[in-house]
Amino acid sequence: MKKLKILFVTSELSPLARTGGLGDVVGALPGALRGSGADVRVIMPLYKSIKDGCADQMVFLRWSMIRLGWRTLYSGLFRMELNGVPIYFIDNEFYFYHDQLYLDYSFDIERFSFFQRAVLETLGEPMDFMPDILHLNDWHTAMIPCLLDAHYRPYGKLSDLKTVLTIHNIKFQGIHSRERIADLLDMPDRYMNNGAILKDGMPNFLKAGIVFADRVTTVSPTYATEILTDYFGEGLHVLLQSQAHKLTGILNGIDDAVYNPATDPAIPANYDRTNWSKGKAVCKAALQTELGLSVDKRLPLACMITRLTDQKGLDLLLHVLSEMLNGDLQLAILGTGEAGYEAALKEHADRNAGLFALRLAFDTELSHRMYAGADLLLMPSLFEPCGLAQMIAMRYGTLPVVRETGGLKDTVQAFNKYSGEGNGFSFRNINAHEFLYTTRYACDIFRHEPEAWEMLVATAMSGDYSWRASAQSYLAMYQQLKE
Repeated sequence: MKKLKILFVTSELSPLARTGGLGDVVGALPGALRGSGADVRVIMPLYKSIKDGCADQMVFLRWSMIRLGWRTLYSGLFRMELNGVPIYFIDNEFYFYHDQLYLDYSFDIERFSFFQRAVLETLGEPMDFMPDILHLNDWHTAMIPCLLDAHYRPYGKLSDLKTVLTIHNIKFQGIHSRERIADLLDMPDRYMNNGAILKDGMPNFLKAGIVFADRVTTVSPTYATEILTDYFGEGLHVLLQSQAHKLTGILNGIDDAVYNPATDPAIPANYDRTNWSKGKAVCKAALQTELGLSVDKRLPLACMITRLTDQKGLDLLLHVLSEMLNGDLQLAILGTGEAGYEAALKEHADRNAGLFALRLAFDTELSHRMYAGADLLLMPSLFEPCGLAQMIAMRYGTLPVVRETGGLKDTVQAFNKYSGEGNGFSFRNINAHEFLYTTRYACDIFRHEPEAWEMLVATAMSGDYSWRASAQSYLAMYQQLKE
């Protein structure tokens, strides 16, 4: 069988540039696919942090001039390898040499319009690689199927190129004015209608990708079902219902070599499922000391490692936080986000020294220590396309308390006291006290039923959360596209 050639097109890739799950996915899935026999590569913007940190590892391939409306702009192409995966970079310092990955929304539309046009101009001879399939990710790359249709078909070197679009979070869609997008992307009038790229009279990048891509995927089976409904579909549910024949939900995985308590160099004691109790006890005491919490092995320690936004259920947490911090548990939160949430959490932390530790930071190593040292992970998300934190937590023997939505529902089986089955705890409704009571129930199991807790931890740590199964699902989809 001919080796499939896949090019991932992305705005993020861990560890080079990430703000969340998108970067984690693209940082791990291409390597898993290469391990299964496909020739998978990645192309992304050459951000300032990458250019400054990895310049000595890169090879310059070529430069060209890209037309973007009335503008003619330099586009450089660089290459390096990361963990055996070839990575290509589109260089333009005006657009990408900034301290943050994302800037002003209007400017981001222009930046990623340039990026998408530049990607299509690099395919084939410039990068010495012609993919069979472009695997696109979120709105930053979702106009590419439409650009192919408008400018490269039915003839030419890209006429047979297939496209897959993965929706990591449908809330972010890439919307701007009709005149600006027509200018930036040289978009013919025949695409400026509600049957093509317009949504409510405005060009919508994500809608265009859904309409013109050959396949559309989401990052969990439940999320693929949820976005067909008004509540979760963010205005695109009717369109998705009409395109349901090409929509698939494939669960994300985690890099189980990076997230491995048996070998993780960031945690104070390594352990596996045969000696987790002893190892986690060391990690918990060290974490309590580090965060200024009372060192008490009898108190369950819950953590949240999250962006501080409404999506993550922060309103639910704040509504019951005073009740939660009544001596039943300790809480540690790591993350940054909206100023209002940061201020409200800081006020609670100041009032509850010894019980509640707050770290308003992005700290990868501390997150590993929290996964290893905590007993519970709280994820009361309003929606969660997949979620990786709950899988990482279970890998470390930390039991998740989640709302039954998206990938949380697909990965966390609620504890059944009568059968002894389960790998965590869950609640159904967007209800603060339902979240509180489920968390208290988990704490009761921790304190009063050690045998049940041991069974839950053993089940959680035995799960396969790797990319291996998901990679096979992607490969099967790629093969179908090429048949």
